[in-house]
Amino acid sequence: MQDKELERYSRHILLPEIEFEGQKKLLQSHCLIVGAGGLGSPVAIYLAASGVGKITICDFDNVDLSNLQRQIIHDENKIGLNKAESAKRALNRINSDIKVIPIKRQLDIDEVMSIAKDVDIIIDCSDNFKTRYALNKIAFDLKLPLISGAAIKFDGQVCVFDFRVHNSVCYNCLFPSEDDEQNLKCSDHGVFSPLVGLVGSIQAGEVIKVLLGIGTSLHGKLLLINHRDIDFKALKIKKDDLCDICS
Repeated sequence: MQDKELERYSRHILLPEIEFEGQKKLLQSHCLIVGAGGLGSPVAIYLAASGVGKITICDFDNVDLSNLQRQIIHDENKIGLNKAESAKRALNRINSDIKVIPIKRQLDIDEVMSIAKDVDIIIDCSDNFKTRYALNKIAFDLKLPLISGAAIKFDGQVCVFDFRVHNSVCYNCLFPSEDDEQNLKCSDHGVFSPLVGLVGSIQAGEVIKVLLGIGTSLHGKLLLINHRDIDFKALKIKKDDLCDICS
């Protein structure tokens, strides 16, 4: 680690849970972020600032004016630009020493699987169940940690599935794919702008903790957040013995 990096990450290095070796590990880590919107914005910003050395970020959508209320990685000058490309430019301004790989097109599950084989952790910042189930299956098959977040209205949730741990629960245990649950969309129901920042920041923290093996993670738990009333609940997720994915 060069003198510039020692100074940049000095506040991490001062933490006995991280120190020099932990920061070095972050610099050598590769994260896959799926979604460069409300959740992906704070996740990507904090991971880049924290010195995660390689970030692959996927989003096929373009920046729209209505995104700017909460998707803080984008700005007015990026309207019409692909979100992954917009995120790359913003992250390289925050930290020019890291490598950011934008994936600007919609991928099928085999293509995501191929990309995920090269990463240390997957962060689900998507906004639909189809993608969440696909990432859960990929993380399970590759035995990778999966950090999942969601936010709508004033309510958010974060959960961690660390498939490096034997007999881990999975996203499908929590929300069985055969359920006829409808996706809630921000465009239909709205979302409180700071909520996605809170959820995304917690996701980023869980990423760093899981990568470094420090503290107590949300592995096997569901954190429920009601930002309107400042109510936090952490619930243990029960493994489904009949789960199509992990049983």
